[in-house]
Amino acid sequence: MSSAFEPSMSTSRAPIAGPSLADTLPNINFGFDELRDRMAKFTAKFDAFIEQGRKRVLEERNQFHMNVAELQEDQRMKKKDIEILQLKTNTYQQTMAKEAAETREMQSAIAQLTAQRDRQAAARDALKEQIAATQRDIDARLAAQRAHQARLEAQARFNVPELDFWVTNLCMRIEGAGAEDRLKFVFTHLDEKNWEREAWFELCTGSRDYDVRHCRPKLERDKVERVLERVNETRELATLLKGMRALFVEAMRS
Repeated sequence: MSSAFEPSMSTSRAPIAGPSLADTLPNINFGFDELRDRMAKFTAKFDAFIEQGRKRVLEERNQFHMNVAELQEDQRMKKKDIEILQLKTNTYQQTMAKEAAETREMQSAIAQLTAQRDRQAAARDALKEQIAATQRDIDARLAAQRAHQARLEAQARFNVPELDFWVTNLCMRIEGAGAEDRLKFVFTHLDEKNWEREAWFELCTGSRDYDVRHCRPKLERDKVERVLERVNETRELATLLKGMRALFVEAMRS
C-alpha cells in the first residue's frame, strides 16, 4: 500500500522547457515606500495632534483651575464684603436703636419739662393771685389802720383828761413794761384787808386788737378774753380798766 504523501503518478509532470510562470506575471508596484512614507507622515501628524490635544487639555485644565481659583477668590471677597456689609448693617441698626431710645428719652424729658413748666405757670399764676389778694388785704388793713389812727389822733385831746380821771378813781398808775408796744397798769386798794396790795397786767398794743400777756395775780384766761373782746369791739380804754379791776377784786376775794 502506497503512502498518502507519495505523489501520484497522475500528477507528476515532466519539466517544460522555456520561461517560468512567474516571469510571465505582470510587474505590479504596490507603492510600499510611498505608503510607508505616508504612514510615517500620518503618524507624525497624529502624534502632533495628540500632543496639541494634550497641551490644549492641559491648558484648559490649568485655565479651569485658574478660573475656579478666581471664582473662589471672588466668592471669598464677596463673602468678606457681605460680612462687612452685615457688620455695617448691625452697626447701623444698633445706631438707629440707640437714636430711637435717645429720641424717646428726649421726648419723655420734653414732656416732663412741659408738664413742669405748666405746673410752674399754674403755681405762678396762683402765686400772683395770692400776692394780689394779700396786697389788697394789706391795702385794706393799712386803710383801716390809717382811719383808726386818724380817729385816735382826733380823740387824743380827750384821752388825757379821761385817763387822769380813771387813774384817780380806780387807784391806778401806769408804768412801762420794758417794750415800746406794752404798758403796765398797776391797781391798789383792791383787798379790803390790805389796801397797799397791788395787782397788775401788761397790755400789748402792737396790733390792732388789744391783748393781755401777763397779769398778777393770775386770772382765768376765758374771763380776760371776754373783757378783751368787749374792749376790741368798743375801742374804749375805760372798759378794759374797769373790767380788769373787777377781775382782780374777784380774784382777791376768792
